[in-house]
Amino acid sequence: MTSPIAGISIGMPGITDVAGVSGAASAAAPRSVSGDGGFAAVLSGSIDSLNAVQGNADSLALQAATGDLQDAHDYMIASTEARLATDTVVTLKNSAVAAFTEIMRMQI
Repeated sequence: MTSPIAGISIGMPGITDVAGVSGAASAAAPRSVSGDGGFAAVLSGSIDSLNAVQGNADSLALQAATGDLQDAHDYMIASTEARLATDTVVTLKNSAVAAFTEIMRMQI
């Protein structure tokens, strides 16, 4: 049986599969971030992807509220994807702030 949230991707390298251990093992492998923007580009792309996922969930919620939604599972999957994407971006932001704070505490 395939997990309904197996293909979650919010635009961050290494975070593409939350279905099982194999996905977690590949996410733990070190990856290089290529591109000119570095961390800022990854963060910006993550936020853009989060907005798209949340927009999809909002659209399905509106369809559910008006009675136009054919399958309630679609909304549940989209809302779970949006929640997981939000949690991931918030965790990334908190880690970045903690790292910045720790760097600022370093003595020269």
